[in-house]
Amino acid sequence: MILLLLIISTFFNQCAAGNTLLLPCDLFEISNTPCVAAHSVIRALYSTYNGPLYTIQRLSDNARTDIYVISKGSHANSAMQDKFCANNDCRIVKIFDQSNRANHLSLAPPGGAYPHEDIGVNATKGKTTINGTTVYGAYFEGKMGYRNDNTSGIAINDESETIYMVVDGTHFNNGCCFDYGNAEIDAHDDGKGTMEAVYFGSSTGWGRGTGHGPWIMADLENGLWAGNEKVNPSNPSIQSTKIVHAMLKGKSGGSFALKGGDANDKNSFKTLYDGPRPPNYNPMKKQGAIILGIGGDNSDWAIGTFYEGCMTQGISSDETDQAIHENIVSVMYGK
Repeated sequence: MILLLLIISTFFNQCAAGNTLLLPCDLFEISNTPCVAAHSVIRALYSTYNGPLYTIQRLSDNARTDIYVISKGSHANSAMQDKFCANNDCRIVKIFDQSNRANHLSLAPPGGAYPHEDIGVNATKGKTTINGTTVYGAYFEGKMGYRNDNTSGIAINDESETIYMVVDGTHFNNGCCFDYGNAEIDAHDDGKGTMEAVYFGSSTGWGRGTGHGPWIMADLENGLWAGNEKVNPSNPSIQSTKIVHAMLKGKSGGSFALKGGDANDKNSFKTLYDGPRPPNYNPMKKQGAIILGIGGDNSDWAIGTFYEGCMTQGISSDETDQAIHENIVSVMYGK
């Protein structure tokens, strides 16, 4: 813990001095909860990452190209995308995992809820900025999703993990299910506890927070949960928030936590729930697939915009969670 606090102090000092920053997966690594999946169409999530973020396909001729960061630890080369897609429609067909696990996401295959392959998002619809530079989010409009059913290092059964994502807080619906995280390896509903993914939206079909939504919730299969009961009064609607940082912490032994806040306000990151799992969700039966923008059975009716997300091995500390949030704030999404 002392070492972690020293490193986090170094992180804040680097911010003040304008030096190269420790990025989310650097901070998770220091916390001894390394990233086993790190996906972003916006930026590097390791300070040393210098590879591709995503692959786009031009619809006019089906040509493909990879969009890299512009330099080590930096943001997406959106100018390359603009040039490649000029006067054409492009779709994102792959999102690279920046960790050493190679848990890349491809177009989701058919599943129990929607028996067809999903399509990729329009590569230019989710325009935003970080640090004043134009970049493009993954803009989901329904029938769109990504998946990897053959992963490495992702939590299974009752193992612990931390999952977070950064999303557009104004682009959502009540459809199932705008998720990022752990799912079934067969793209079917395999029962309660076979999923553990962070969700953002206004669905009230299973559980909810207070107000009219949207909420940060946990998709644990056969249930979106804002706590361990139908309504969690401590999990309020996240309204009028342009960019949202949402986190789920799945703990072995029967508990989980939800956190979240405004990705442009360093003081906004709060615990929304921390306690027992709902009835019939202990122990967990996680299978270790990764999904984005869909439910575990390929339920693909949700809309949303995804910017970045990570999954870890083990549970990160509260200090690390706050450091992650402050790093997200430091890149000034949408400003």
